[in-house]
Amino acid sequence: MEIKSAVPILDPSSQSAKQSRLFFIDNIRWVLIALVICHHAAVTYSHVGGWYYFDGPQPPPLTTITFATFETLNQAYFMGILFLLAGYFVPRPFDTKGFLKFTRDRFVRLGVPTLFFMLVIHPFVVYWLLRNFDNPAIPPLARAYLPFLTSGRVIGATGPMWFALALLIFCVLYGVFRLAVKGSAARPSLPGHKEVIELMLLMGACSFLVRITQPIGKSIENMQLAYFSQYIVLFIVGIMAYHGDWLLRIPYSFGIFWFKLALFIGVPACPLIILTSGVLHGDSISLLGGVHWQSAVFCFWEAFFCLGMCLGLIVLFREKFNRPTAFSAWMSQNSFSAYLFHTPLLVAVTLCLKPVDAGPGLKFALATLVAVPLTFAVSGLIRTRIPGLSRLL
Repeated sequence: MEIKSAVPILDPSSQSAKQSRLFFIDNIRWVLIALVICHHAAVTYSHVGGWYYFDGPQPPPLTTITFATFETLNQAYFMGILFLLAGYFVPRPFDTKGFLKFTRDRFVRLGVPTLFFMLVIHPFVVYWLLRNFDNPAIPPLARAYLPFLTSGRVIGATGPMWFALALLIFCVLYGVFRLAVKGSAARPSLPGHKEVIELMLLMGACSFLVRITQPIGKSIENMQLAYFSQYIVLFIVGIMAYHGDWLLRIPYSFGIFWFKLALFIGVPACPLIILTSGVLHGDSISLLGGVHWQSAVFCFWEAFFCLGMCLGLIVLFREKFNRPTAFSAWMSQNSFSAYLFHTPLLVAVTLCLKPVDAGPGLKFALATLVAVPLTFAVSGLIRTRIPGLSRLL
């Protein structure tokens, strides 16, 4: 999740430019992490997806479809663009530090927070927070912690930190690749419409093939392989983008063209695909994976929407939101800590709202309005008040 490395901002060919900071990427990052919190709040009230706590009964079909559309649109791109941005900041620190220091740094910055989540935050949420305020049938923390460790359940207890673990694996594999393949990378040419379409077809085809055996919803130790072809491809694209200075060179009109396609074609197509896939009649399997036309359509729509959003957000933030403010700098500094700590804070907020007599839509709005600022505020305090933690997070 680290997006802090020095990167080019003015003239990509100058050394001084490469020591500057791309503030628009900082802003993309904290906005997306705020959206992650909002997304998990939606899962809480929709019962669509996996999360620690579901509030109330399953909502009525129209509400469920509305939530599902919102979550599907998010899932189609927001983790993918984070992998792309993460990949962008991999080559330079590797070139500067070398394999051993680079991998050690990534283990510290990504592995340690992930272990902290697995060993502390996850059992706290499940065996204390949920037990005391939702389900007393769950065994207490003192009795459950040792079996939690010895049974191997801890391995899959990464929660949302699966992202950091996956990114750590990607970085190590990149380091091994660099050791095996000597020589400097050639500067890739700027992609055009043809390359975007080819990448879209590649991502869609790979997702379809993977989902034949690994449908959406199936996970291996909390890793949903159904989405990983997108993540791997975009991580590699991020590396190529660094070598080609694509984030600075992509024309604004080019990115906005694809952004408009994603908004005006991709967004309305999403609920249509959901509604025509048979989900309302209990046939969600065809959409989620397997050798079904519904899965194929969904995979290629997902790739189309993802690339349109990635291109659009990059050029939009670069041109319109590339200046630091006190607020944006604070949000950016605390974005990774907010990602790490948002699980217990969001669960606590939604548990507090449990007695509120309101529909799932209103409770979702309330939970989001409270949880997002609360998470960044509390996470910021934790990061700055505990000695040494600010360097880690």
